[in-house]
Amino acid sequence: MEKVVWDEKFKIGVEAVDKAHAKLFRIIGKLQELSQEAGTYEHTYKEAIKYLEDYSMKHFLEEEAYMRSIRYSEYAWHKKIHDNFRDKTLVSLKRDLALSNYSTGAVQRFVSIMNNWLKEHIMQEDQAIVGKATVRRNKGTSTQVSVISRTVNRAMQDLFQLDAKLMNTDYKGQNIGNGYYCLQKYDVEGGLRVQLLLGVEEPLLLRGISLMTGAEEEKVTSDTAFAVFEKLFQQVGRLFPAETEYPLERENMLDRDGFRKEFMKVYPCSLLFSTKVGYFVFCYRSWRVKSHKVQADTEMDKDSQKR
Repeated sequence: MEKVVWDEKFKIGVEAVDKAHAKLFRIIGKLQELSQEAGTYEHTYKEAIKYLEDYSMKHFLEEEAYMRSIRYSEYAWHKKIHDNFRDKTLVSLKRDLALSNYSTGAVQRFVSIMNNWLKEHIMQEDQAIVGKATVRRNKGTSTQVSVISRTVNRAMQDLFQLDAKLMNTDYKGQNIGNGYYCLQKYDVEGGLRVQLLLGVEEPLLLRGISLMTGAEEEKVTSDTAFAVFEKLFQQVGRLFPAETEYPLERENMLDRDGFRKEFMKVYPCSLLFSTKVGYFVFCYRSWRVKSHKVQADTEMDKDSQKR
């Protein structure tokens, strides 16, 4: 797991804010150390996480007061991000911790997500307060996200017998523990090409394999991972009905580096879902292609399948 450390690059130039950010990194770093020590008790984790939560909320209030004092034009948007983190992301993370009885793995996932969220929030939204970055807004995705969430939850119930809760509507590509990834690209009506990128955390994948095979415990192999992703794409692919059938190929499976490289191509819709067993990543992007190019690519796909 990446070591949690404060870096000078996180400074925005407002002393009170910078000091608070540095302290948040120290608190998360201490929690990371606890998670790596054998025999850490649940009570210790709970106390450390409660302290982190309390200080984070105190910092949000102070940062919001500073934004109001300088009449920051994007105050409402920034506060909405704070509120979303407090009311949705943090609630989901704490729920996962409770369901796992504060297992070491769950605490380490909590640390990883908190660390990544804080770094990204500082480098983007907080730097924007002082004009060092541009405010980003995800426009027109609320209805879309709602539809995707329902489809994903149905797939999680069918394949893993679990409910999935949307935890983050702006997933940044950070690791989800030991995960397995897959990519699928195809054309839909109107000359639109869709690309889906999915990621499943290992404990969740193991559960799916166990349910498919009937075995109580089954190791992940390339064949078993592929079988789960085949069924996943059958389920979530209903969101984007294809003009023709595009069977999933084994070369569509990605390792962690392949996932990172692919994710860097930018996915406007990148969602992180949580179940009581593990995380699921759903990303998609789409673009229009010229009709003759679609036809040529389709013919190439058919030829390659014949070969």
